[in-house]
Amino acid sequence: MPKINELQLAKELIRFPSITPVDAGIMSFLEKKLKSLGFKTKILEFKEKNTKPVKNLYARLGNKGPNFCYAGHLDVVPAGNLKDWTVNPFKPAIKNGHLIGRGANDMKSSIAAFVAAVSNFVLSNKKFKGSISFLITGDEEGVAINGTKKVVEYLRKKKEKIDFCLVGEPTNPNKLGEMIKIGRRGSMTGRLSVIGVQGHVAYPQRANNPSTALVQILKELKEIKFDKGTKDFQPTNLEITKININNSADNVIPGLANATFNIRFNNKHSSNSLKKKINKIIQKICKKNKSKFKMEYNVSGEAFLTKPNKTTFMVRDTIKKITKINPVFSTTGGTSDARFIRKISPCLEFGLVGRTMHKIDEVVALTDLKKLTLIYLNILKNYFK
Repeated sequence: MPKINELQLAKELIRFPSITPVDAGIMSFLEKKLKSLGFKTKILEFKEKNTKPVKNLYARLGNKGPNFCYAGHLDVVPAGNLKDWTVNPFKPAIKNGHLIGRGANDMKSSIAAFVAAVSNFVLSNKKFKGSISFLITGDEEGVAINGTKKVVEYLRKKKEKIDFCLVGEPTNPNKLGEMIKIGRRGSMTGRLSVIGVQGHVAYPQRANNPSTALVQILKELKEIKFDKGTKDFQPTNLEITKININNSADNVIPGLANATFNIRFNNKHSSNSLKKKINKIIQKICKKNKSKFKMEYNVSGEAFLTKPNKTTFMVRDTIKKITKINPVFSTTGGTSDARFIRKISPCLEFGLVGRTMHKIDEVVALTDLKKLTLIYLNILKNYFK
């Protein structure tokens, strides 16, 4: 059984240009690594209508509980302008004690750290009582339809039990050890179209300007005080992200006006309760302005909170012992695949420092990579005591 080095594996993973939803051979590569450690593996490919296929990997070592699962994604965002990088984003390099490459931070290095931790753990604990599993997706940075969501459905059907899941997303704002995510806000996008009547600006009585209703609606939506936040969550917040009136003439009242907004909401609300509140405002203003409207919603995930249990506190204590920092439990940030996994298992998120994720010259400090591997190793040791 080979002992896997986290830096070497991180470099190997970064070399695959696995930009969502392209697999580029990375799942098969990781599958071979896990098989060499004794894992039973299955590559799961899913494809919904009008989407591109996505490869995912579920691997398990041991067939008895408790099952401790590590979850993460091997897909990355596009590199952007290659000329802005100091290295080729898919030819990782080490500079000033940092590994540079696309996915170095989010989140190939974290996966490499956990694989290295498992190889180390298994070498000295060949007969540990329990199971270790990996749930790895290629669709976290994209629409997240054919990835973890589908794997969770597959595991449910197979009656595969996960007792606790650690998601390796970058969770720390500035230093390794600062933050553990125990929940996430919900995210919902609204796309509003207000339909009026096109006409000449000199004869407004013959037209119905949809922008009048749209501006009033957006003003009222922005002025909603949803809540003051909770002990665990920030206040619910709505941001207008797009306003579009596709009008090429200055003397024409448009017939259509569009806007998009996003709400990050805490667990005082559900997407349905928010839809009702918003629809009421839109209906009231459009009725007053004699305008019609179309409203579409896309819910990325509901707000959730994993109530800390003894494993959560063990993870916190392990991180504190190694980093000398007492991590805070947090629910800040965007959505993650934890929103799907929490339906079948309690979970938390802990990984690298997230300052350079999605940026040019994405990096991980070599000291952080080493420390994270040690943290993951000690979490396994403490979990299977």
